Amino acid sequence: MGRLRTSLIAVLGVAAVVGAGAGGVVAEALHRPGADSPVAKVAEWARDHGLGDEVTWLERWQYRLDQPAVGGAPAGGIPTPEGVVQAATSATLPPAPLPPLAGGAPLPGEGMWRTVVAVGGRPAVQVAALRPDASHTSFVAGVMRMDPALVRGQLRPGTIDPGGSWQASAALTATERAGTAVAFNAGFRLNDHSYGGYYSEGRTVVPLIDGDASLVLHTDGTADVGAWNREVRMGPTVASVRQNLVPLVDDGQVNPSCATGGPREWGKTVGQTAYIHRSGFGITNTGAEVYVAGPALSVCTLGHLLTDAGVVRGMELDINPDWVSGAYFQRQPDGSLSGHKLFPAEKVDAGHYLRPSSRDWFAWFVR
Repeated sequence: MGRLRTSLIAVLGVAAVVGAGAGGVVAEALHRPGADSPVAKVAEWARDHGLGDEVTWLERWQYRLDQPAVGGAPAGGIPTPEGVVQAATSATLPPAPLPPLAGGAPLPGEGMWRTVVAVGGRPAVQVAALRPDASHTSFVAGVMRMDPALVRGQLRPGTIDPGGSWQASAALTATERAGTAVAFNAGFRLNDHSYGGYYSEGRTVVPLIDGDASLVLHTDGTADVGAWNREVRMGPTVASVRQNLVPLVDDGQVNPSCATGGPREWGKTVGQTAYIHRSGFGITNTGAEVYVAGPALSVCTLGHLLTDAGVVRGMELDINPDWVSGAYFQRQPDGSLSGHKLFPAEKVDAGHYLRPSSRDWFAWFVR
């Protein structure tokens, strides 16, 4: 979590914190496993070695110096997604455009659903792009909607979070790539247990917390979201549980604490009102599964992106440009796999999960 920019200022700031021998420390940090950016590796090394408060201070300082622009229009307009495919309509994935969160008339293509993964001629994954609010109008957020009858989800481990040995790989394997449809980031670091628990493959890595927002995947690959032991709970069909913070959307309404909650609700680094890269996940009343992500988002605007996409129960996942990483994948005629970022300002490469990830993440595969 937190705001990490790939800037020399941030790298030197973290190095200065550790004092003498910083060069060796940075070298050690950069050799951490995973495909993360250099700044992310250094900052996460510092957090793991008792320097969390110092890194948090640097991230807050960096955010104050580099807040997103207000006004303007997206460069080139609303982008057309790469790899749009023709598919029939579906009751699970309705084609009705999303209303413009920026208000007024939508820009050409804004909020329109376009199919990017089809299974048997039916839309399995659809994406839409729109401006996040009426102020940050030069930015574009992305929404990805998945049909659980055509794709199945799986929680994947990271080499550091949670670490250890797992049946599932920290990267998409060669045999999995042919059927990969979607991959995206999970939640905050697991080193702060106050933000929720982690359960997968019959093992509890971090204890699950009653009432916390929980993304539950069942053994049939379908997802659910809700408050733990209230709307979702352990049972014989539960394959994994990834908790993060408190519910952001419940009964189709954005949590009223989205603008006022404290660190326990929305994290402690830059606060809930900071406009930064954020991501979230939720389900609709028909069971469709929705991932949203984009730049210049507050907790409240993230919540409104989810509800406008039809989400009835949803949660925030991770934040900052180094971790928000939604992508969809397509099999090419020559057998190769092409990945596409969900939104234009996405910093993480679409091929991130073709290499081992240091943090846990989610993959969705065609059925």
